[in-house]
Amino acid sequence: MIRNIIRDSSKLSLQLLHHCRHIHHQHHHQCLTALDSHSYAQMLQQIIQNGADPNTGKHLHCHILKSGTSLDLFAQNILLNFYVQSNSLHDASKLFDEMPLTNTITFVTLAQGYSRDHQFHQALYFILRLFREGHEVNPFVFTTLLKLLVSMDLAHLCWTAHACVYKLGHHADAFVGTALIDAYSVCGNVDIARHVFDDICCKDMVSWTGMVACYAENCFYEESLQLFNQMRIFGYMPNNFTISGALKSCLGLEAFDVGKSVHGCALKTSYDHDLYVGIALLELYAKSREIDDAKRLFEEMPKNDLIPWSLMIARYAQSDRCEEALELFFRMRQTSVVPNNFTFASVLQACASLALLNLGKQIHSCVLKFGLNSNVFVSNAIMDVYAKCGEIEISMKLFEELPDRNDVTWNTIIVGYVQLGDGERAMNLFTHMLEHDMQPTEVTYSSVLRACASLAALEPGLQIHSLTIKTTYNKDTVVANSLIDMYAKCGRINDARLTFDKMNKRDEVSWNAMICGYSMHGISMEALNLFDMMQHTDCKPNKLTFVGVLSACSNAGLLHEGQTHFESMSRDYDIKPCIEHYTCMVWLLGRLGQFGEAMKLIGEIPFQPSVMVWRALLGACVIHKNVDLGSVCAQHVLEMEPHDDATHVLLSNMYATAGRWDSVAFVRRNMQKKKVKKEPGLSWVENQGVVHYFSVGDTSHPDIKLICGMLEWLNKKTRVAGYIPDRNAVLLDVADGEKERHLWVHSERIALAYGLIRMPHACSIRIIKNLRICIDCHTVIKLISKVVQREIVIRDINRFHHFSHGVCSCGDYW
Repeated sequence: MIRNIIRDSSKLSLQLLHHCRHIHHQHHHQCLTALDSHSYAQMLQQIIQNGADPNTGKHLHCHILKSGTSLDLFAQNILLNFYVQSNSLHDASKLFDEMPLTNTITFVTLAQGYSRDHQFHQALYFILRLFREGHEVNPFVFTTLLKLLVSMDLAHLCWTAHACVYKLGHHADAFVGTALIDAYSVCGNVDIARHVFDDICCKDMVSWTGMVACYAENCFYEESLQLFNQMRIFGYMPNNFTISGALKSCLGLEAFDVGKSVHGCALKTSYDHDLYVGIALLELYAKSREIDDAKRLFEEMPKNDLIPWSLMIARYAQSDRCEEALELFFRMRQTSVVPNNFTFASVLQACASLALLNLGKQIHSCVLKFGLNSNVFVSNAIMDVYAKCGEIEISMKLFEELPDRNDVTWNTIIVGYVQLGDGERAMNLFTHMLEHDMQPTEVTYSSVLRACASLAALEPGLQIHSLTIKTTYNKDTVVANSLIDMYAKCGRINDARLTFDKMNKRDEVSWNAMICGYSMHGISMEALNLFDMMQHTDCKPNKLTFVGVLSACSNAGLLHEGQTHFESMSRDYDIKPCIEHYTCMVWLLGRLGQFGEAMKLIGEIPFQPSVMVWRALLGACVIHKNVDLGSVCAQHVLEMEPHDDATHVLLSNMYATAGRWDSVAFVRRNMQKKKVKKEPGLSWVENQGVVHYFSVGDTSHPDIKLICGMLEWLNKKTRVAGYIPDRNAVLLDVADGEKERHLWVHSERIALAYGLIRMPHACSIRIIKNLRICIDCHTVIKLISKVVQREIVIRDINRFHHFSHGVCSCGDYW
């Protein structure tokens, strides 16, 4: 090293003389030609303090070597510090090796240099060497060591240094104490940190700030604010870090009014424009849903840092103000601030919420340009955009290409398939997720339970419920809500109520799921009782609540109660009725035969009546055989949806019931002309995880002989019990005997016969049907439930029917 420096000394001599003259003018007592070790130390110290060009210090070092001056330990440590401050660690290390004498300052200086350069192991080597060589261990050694342990994620070893601190009596030192507080804070040992804080004799601002931050970082929010107030009582003015800690505590406690007081303190101390304080304030106002105040605060902040931009964009996206999130992103792109993975993730979230596929593709391209496509957070957000925009196959391709997947990755693709109605694919992905040893979260469980509900797949739903119990996710409100929905839609309404009753905390979704579940099962009084209970809680009814309530009234024919609740919506809860509410009321009036009132209500709808309304009234007309009004309703539906097969079928059935076979033929010719095909009637039953499908007159099942035998036996038993076939239920122009034979091959009866021969007697039989159950099947299945002493549950396109002991839960009103 010395040879290299001397080699360059000749060319640097003129520069050195110029520098020495400059120093001579500033320090008249120094001599240009004869400088001692102390003088060189002062010159080196001045170079460090002034932040001069590193070459200036090297020139001076050359002059020292050329003049042959021997520097003492004090000057050599300053020279070592010069190289450390200049980030010339290689030269610093060589100088250290050539030093004849070293002391504590030597080792600490070099250790701090390596630590700043993130060469933590090298830094720790010099600290440990200091201990081994028996040098003085002062407070600077301990603060350096403790900061080093924190940087190396070895803060849990700070107790070893703490023991040494106590032995040497440094525990009362403010610098050492604060370093210990920081280390214990990282470990989560808050009580020990407080003991350390209390042992500090002369607490300074840094000590108070460290303890306030320690409490805040470890979620001891009340203690943090108490200490913050105590600090101010003692006369200490909070700094930006103290205020940031206090604001974080306010955020954790959701004490937004207190947070505003701390904001006032920040204004008084002029720290409101500090980056850390500004970010904490943005978080505070955003979480308190005062997003406009957060925006005003953001506008007053400096715009040269990415964090406020990203934070504000994220809060807009999370607050369903996605348009503003996108506007802010476009505005940011006009500045020199470069977006990062968090920025893109938030912007993509906004695109997904608004289903902006083209913009999502553009941002996807931007992500590729920035090289952030491999970031898992950004990739998850891109997948979400494509999934919510209906491009699930692109999402799946991105999913398969991802080398590193986390739980959010799996959840995104599973939720995507569930939202698009592909429950089977979602369930398959869930199975693969478990095979990859990826732990499901509450989002995963709630999503796959929704898939089970949509498929009416009870067996997988029961298995998933067992998994949630093992992982305690069944206590999560979101998962419990999905369990209620799954059990209700799979025909197990009692299990749904059991889950509801066991919930520690219920939200609006919990009440709505249970009320709508009861309504769907025709247990209307329980639904209305539950609604009364809800009104005595903190959960307020919303639009969906009243859909469940009005459906319950419609399903039971409770006209007075339905009208009362319909009027109460806007009067008591300021909820404007939507099309679902009007549909419920039209069905309620129509089912009771009050067609005039139903038409009057349709005329009062403040917007264009939808297909749902006219279908509801058409269904009532079919039941009451009101052919004229039914034809009008069908005409309205077909004007909006010309190829609606259900309406053509209902119209045809209505004409057939009235014996107008010419009109039936006309409807069928019209269907052929439009190429409209009637949806085939299907019923299916699940047995040991396998779903068995049956159509009208189906003979394809392997157990068809046993099924036919069971049907014959049921026919005989029910006739003995008083069954008389309702030939009017067969809307075909055929002989009466053919009509009776046709009734016994309806898909739900075939499915029921299969269930009786293959499912254990203790199990209830659950059948799903894609059309409305006919009146004759409803009558005969009531008798069958009495004859075989089994509970039979049938879910048709409208609702559930629970048959038991010869009675149906609907009370024969459906």
